[in-house]
Amino acid sequence: MEETLKNTSSMLKSPPEISKAVINSQQHLGSQQVWRSMLVFLVPLILSNALQSVGQLAGSIVVGRWLGVEALAAISAFFPLFFLVVSFVIGIGAGSSILIGQAYGARNEERMKAVVGTTLTFTFLLGLALAVIGGIYTWDILSLIGTPSNIIAVSVRYARILFWSMPFMFLYFAYTTFIRGTGDSKTPFYFLIVSTVLNLFLLPFLIFGWLGLPEFGIYGAAYAAVISIVITFVLMLLYLNKTRHPLQFDTSVRQRLRMDFGLLKLLLRLGIPSSVNMILVSLSEIAVISFVNGFGSDATAAYGAVNQVASYVQMPAVSLGMAVSIFASQSIGANRLDRLKDVIRTGVLLNYVIGGVLILLIYLFSKNILSWFITSQNTLDIAHSLLMITLWSYLIFGHAQIITATMRASGTVLWPTVFSVISIWFVEVPVAYWLSHFSSLGIQGIWIGYPAAFLVSLALQYAYYRWSWKKKSITRLIH
Repeated sequence: MEETLKNTSSMLKSPPEISKAVINSQQHLGSQQVWRSMLVFLVPLILSNALQSVGQLAGSIVVGRWLGVEALAAISAFFPLFFLVVSFVIGIGAGSSILIGQAYGARNEERMKAVVGTTLTFTFLLGLALAVIGGIYTWDILSLIGTPSNIIAVSVRYARILFWSMPFMFLYFAYTTFIRGTGDSKTPFYFLIVSTVLNLFLLPFLIFGWLGLPEFGIYGAAYAAVISIVITFVLMLLYLNKTRHPLQFDTSVRQRLRMDFGLLKLLLRLGIPSSVNMILVSLSEIAVISFVNGFGSDATAAYGAVNQVASYVQMPAVSLGMAVSIFASQSIGANRLDRLKDVIRTGVLLNYVIGGVLILLIYLFSKNILSWFITSQNTLDIAHSLLMITLWSYLIFGHAQIITATMRASGTVLWPTVFSVISIWFVEVPVAYWLSHFSSLGIQGIWIGYPAAFLVSLALQYAYYRWSWKKKSITRLIH
């Protein structure tokens, strides 16, 4: 049922119900330069990622300072499980953004809203199932992952609050993904600001019971997060309707909330590999930190500090991957295959320019930056060696992300995922283990595993892209 884009020009005519907002907002598909459009899209996206990290850090500081280390530990104990659950939803979101992008590029508002309706219903039902299962089995799950006995009761109650909120939380996550799929990264960023500010504002009121509100203690942090997301989601829907955004939650979307199982099958085919990849990446980090722990607490502390720095270094690469995926999806949907080369070239160039400048600055001020997290000189030396060995390789990571994103935009998701898994589990983890245990490099051997994995990933992704993907007929997945 998929058609080669070369033969679909007749299907790409705007259906009569298409809104002017869809037609007028596709500037990057016209004469405007790709790099300018991508940069405009990229800046709010990077700022969104940075704001999320800063918001999480600020929340952790507030809880740790006001409620103590045990309270912070109780919240942190739930994070691995929360990430595991959310990974699947993020993967589904990645799949929906490809379909939204292609339908949007084709100016097919009817199919775009069908994707929205099916995804919303599926993510809500998934959230509902997780709310029930998580609410019932939270204690068993947290016990299974080794949560310390002195914090497990608190952690369980905290986790249940978040589990019960997942149906609404997933809807908010899904809708921000939809909006970005139309090339609009500003609206999600503005509402992320609202959510973050509202969350931090509510924290003291719900933790300490200010203004006559109940004093929830540590659970106030969970309630603040849930309330801020629900309020922000409602405000965002009202804003989309008022501004007549292409994805406003109108009668047309509500009529399509009944799942289209053909679309759902396609959505899962695109989304599940991304979800599996995220889960395997998180499991590989558990393996690596077990190697690090063998070198003592200083090494573990150094690893944690460098991960904080690396999370910011990765932001441009991850954001560029998302931008390239969306721009490529829209180009494919619009039958503008000639734009794909420009999209890839622009993404790679911006990766090396933005990432290169950021990495150079961190190299120049690495010890000063690490001293924000570390006071021990021995720990600082270990962390500094890790940065010196690995930092440059995040440019390679970004390059691979862009190639992968381009292939995913056309629906090619299996092989990029396989190559990612190979680079992590057959290169990074074995290299880190072997060099740290059976060579004179010691702990530095662990750090070498990262650039080794990034280089292999880029080589595999590029080889498949160059000698297989480029020879295929690029097909539009949605029509």
